[in-house]
Amino acid sequence: MWRQERIGCAEFRRQLALDRRAFIKSGVLAFAGLKLSDLLRWEARAALPGKSVSRQNSVIILWMRGGPSHIDMWDPKPDAPIEIRGEFRTIPTKVPGIQLTELLPLSARMMDKWSIIRSLYHDDAGHSSGDQICFTGYPAGRDPEQNAMPSCGSIVAKQLQAQSPGLPAYVMIPKKVPGAGAAYLGAPFDPFETIADPARTGSFQVPNFTLPAGISMQRLAGRRELLDGLDRLRRDVDETGKMEAMDEFQRHAWEMVSGQAARQAFDLDAEPAKMRERYGIIPEFKAPTPDRCGVPAWSQRLLLARRLVEAGVRLVTVDVRWWDTHVQNFDSLRNGFLPRWDRAFSALIGDLEERGLLDTTMVLAWGEFGRTPQINAQAGRDHWPGVFSAGMAGGGIQGGRVVGSSDDKGTVPASNPKTPQDVLATIYRHLGIDTKAQYADLAGRPHPVLSSGEPIAELF
Repeated sequence: MWRQERIGCAEFRRQLALDRRAFIKSGVLAFAGLKLSDLLRWEARAALPGKSVSRQNSVIILWMRGGPSHIDMWDPKPDAPIEIRGEFRTIPTKVPGIQLTELLPLSARMMDKWSIIRSLYHDDAGHSSGDQICFTGYPAGRDPEQNAMPSCGSIVAKQLQAQSPGLPAYVMIPKKVPGAGAAYLGAPFDPFETIADPARTGSFQVPNFTLPAGISMQRLAGRRELLDGLDRLRRDVDETGKMEAMDEFQRHAWEMVSGQAARQAFDLDAEPAKMRERYGIIPEFKAPTPDRCGVPAWSQRLLLARRLVEAGVRLVTVDVRWWDTHVQNFDSLRNGFLPRWDRAFSALIGDLEERGLLDTTMVLAWGEFGRTPQINAQAGRDHWPGVFSAGMAGGGIQGGRVVGSSDDKGTVPASNPKTPQDVLATIYRHLGIDTKAQYADLAGRPHPVLSSGEPIAELF
């Protein structure tokens, strides 16, 4: 328990109440590279003064890695020449004046629930370096595969983990992607990775929810039994390398392992079959390309993200790759990407609204750039950071809006240009992140969370 001699009586009572709620409701917090005892220390020390943001405020990032074609999704150009507009027709949406590609009928029917930014841009056409810009707001360093600056999720973990006892503040489904790491903040602020992929068939189980050899859940069921067994636990831990010592924070951590809330949040098998079907359970589609454009059935990853924010996770990033359609762009989108995207995206927005979660959950769907307006010789589109689109909903965002525009060929912003930093500022404001806070890199140089960017007021 919290020792009263270390803190004042009022604070002791407050933290004791938090302890009881957190440990009753919690499950394991197996951050990559993070010992649970360390996390609890940070929870005790790192609460941000002056923050009054509701704990329920969360963000889901649907990371469309590879770069989805803006012209073939959210910013069609029906009046452009065929070599620009491509093979798809457009359809009207529920909101007069907004058109989408014909392969997004479900999204079109609920256009009043979400909005589009059509004037995003930056100047880096590399996948991993583009990832860095969109996740951090800073250019990539020497190695674009490794974060030079902390990702938005790592900033959330740094500032908000203390407000989210019992669950990780930052989760990646299924694994960390370039740009999503903690950089100089350190491994404790990397995302909690599910590792297991809910897109795969069969039962979904997170491998991090495991105990050292020889320790059972029954063993940890009672606090007295746990305390009585500390000597044996220490020996077991020394052998497995799971923990270094058994202090009061470590005992709290192991009580969290015996809890149920985190386990229940990650228990995708608890979802009714109808809900899983609503998001889409579709066999894997192999796009007719010689490279990396096979489309996994990532729709179930979106359903897991909903479960996590419902439980209290603050930022969930879902890997919904791989939109790198250099070859046979239209066939890949028609037969793989767009139908399942339309189904899963619309299901997520509708599900969040029905559960009363859309007001507190901001959803951001984007990739590192768009695709070239000019169709190439292989019926594909190449990398294009000059202008691209993003879809956003929830968290106070008004649906049925279009922010900015691209020119008549989808090559550059024509009005109201926006940057990835503006998007990050928008989600940071929703979560109550202090963007002026500075953190020192490994050389001791301080850097602000964001050096530029303003929340996109037109969305609200």
